[in-house]
Amino acid sequence: MLEIDSQWLRRFRRSLIAWYAKNARDLPWRRSRDPYRVWISEIMLQQTTVAAVVPYFERFLARFPTIQSLAGADEDDVLRLWEGLGYYSRARNIHRTARTVVAEYEGRFPADLATLVKLPGIGRYTAGAIVSFAFNRPAPIVEANTLRLYSRLLGFRGDPRSTAGQRVLWGFAEHVLPRREAGRFNQALMELGSTVCTPVDPRCDACPVRPCCRAAADGAQHEIPRPAARPQVIDVTEACLAIHRRGRYLLRRRGPHERWAGLWDFPRYAAHARSPGRLAAMARESLGIDVQVVRRLTELRHAVTRFRIRLVCYLAECQSGCVRSRPDVRWVRPGEFDRFALSVSGRKLAASLLAR
Repeated sequence: MLEIDSQWLRRFRRSLIAWYAKNARDLPWRRSRDPYRVWISEIMLQQTTVAAVVPYFERFLARFPTIQSLAGADEDDVLRLWEGLGYYSRARNIHRTARTVVAEYEGRFPADLATLVKLPGIGRYTAGAIVSFAFNRPAPIVEANTLRLYSRLLGFRGDPRSTAGQRVLWGFAEHVLPRREAGRFNQALMELGSTVCTPVDPRCDACPVRPCCRAAADGAQHEIPRPAARPQVIDVTEACLAIHRRGRYLLRRRGPHERWAGLWDFPRYAAHARSPGRLAAMARESLGIDVQVVRRLTELRHAVTRFRIRLVCYLAECQSGCVRSRPDVRWVRPGEFDRFALSVSGRKLAASLLAR
């Protein structure tokens, strides 16, 4: 594995910063050191591409320009703006964190790692990003792009996600970080990992630090880092009911221990409930209403983490019963669907019902 000396370090830093000065993308969250904007962008970018995040970031900041406005919002409004980005626990955590920062820190983000990592949804990497990007203080960062970049630079052939591997990479991140302009240096590292040192077909011929890279010297850039083990894909079939009554459809807010917690959806049931009689019985048991399953509407397919879901959607008519006293259930006109934060499949079914 690569051994770092002062000469290597000077060459690496100089080459990286010179490259970044000419190649940095103009991204909306880089136009300000406001810790609020930095934080929102970093949460959105977790497991999501830059191209997907840009429009969400701009809409989110237009609706919630300050941490005070976010803290004072209803969770439903936050989730509605997050709809389609996925991993909705991120949205619930930023809402909780906003309220904590406003209540306990007078609306100003803490500038130290130890305090930041205690806030909901802020881990070691996000805390380091806030400290370095917003406050320009030295703080190492390791995320997907820099994990790959560091592994190749070092020629690290172990598992970079293991405890030992994380220790090596975080140690490297701290060692290469300059004391001055740490934020810009970290941005440059992430930019290089994102645009040049890519997972597939890295652009080594365009890499400014190729002479510093052990993997490139060994011709091992396609083998490093060791790929993560792929989780086994599980096929799941579910059924959902578009329950109709007097021009409205029933929506149910998903519970805290369900997928898409906090979002609204059409009532869903397990695969074994796909017969009309069984679906009606489960609707009676879960909702307290009597329904008649009229016909099959459509079939949707989507994926959530390791689950590949086939969702069979049915139209049902409410015959009797009342759910008015339940806060997690609403009767909604099709024209009002846009007011609710829906799951992706729920939004597709809502669009189909609206078209009817």
